[in-house]
Amino acid sequence: MSASIAVIYYSATGNVHQLAEAVAEGAQGVGAEVRLRRVPELSTAEAIAANPAWQAHSDATSEHVEVATLADLEWANGYAFGTPTRYGNMAAPLKQFIDSTGQLWASGKLANKVATSFVSTQNQHGGAESTALALNNTFYHWGAIIVPPGYTDERVFGAGGNPYATSYPSGGGGGPIGDFHLDAARHQGARLAEYAQRLG
Repeated sequence: MSASIAVIYYSATGNVHQLAEAVAEGAQGVGAEVRLRRVPELSTAEAIAANPAWQAHSDATSEHVEVATLADLEWANGYAFGTPTRYGNMAAPLKQFIDSTGQLWASGKLANKVATSFVSTQNQHGGAESTALALNNTFYHWGAIIVPPGYTDERVFGAGGNPYATSYPSGGGGGPIGDFHLDAARHQGARLAEYAQRLG
């Protein structure tokens, strides 16, 4: 059975979006079928317009990246969730999407699948690890099998050495992410897909 990977994320200014694309590329590179999906935005148009980087990213992706649905979770046998940190936790739009999964969870349709996470913070010590651990709490409840990057490849070290999740410290900007972090995200996506296929 081949791997079916849902890469589901929230991104405001584009950093998490770039990581999501790299995770998807990594999974596709080992033969997985991938759905790249964004969760719905919760902020007002006025709030988005007040931040040029946020507005630019919204304009660039609103019609080109499909919105995540529960059907994407039911379809997949592996999940990668991405989010910027908010006080050491996931952003509200991703949390709202996760909170809508109760019926799938109750029917056992989220269990025994592999899951991983990736994050972006403003600062190097801005809560990347605690955000990944917060997402793990969801995976525990689902009965998912967590597949972290660990220290399984040199690319993890090149991106700062976070074994919990690929994490990018943006410095507050929305500029392009360097190759080190994108390579680590590709490794994480490939690793997820490989375990999804093994556990089929």
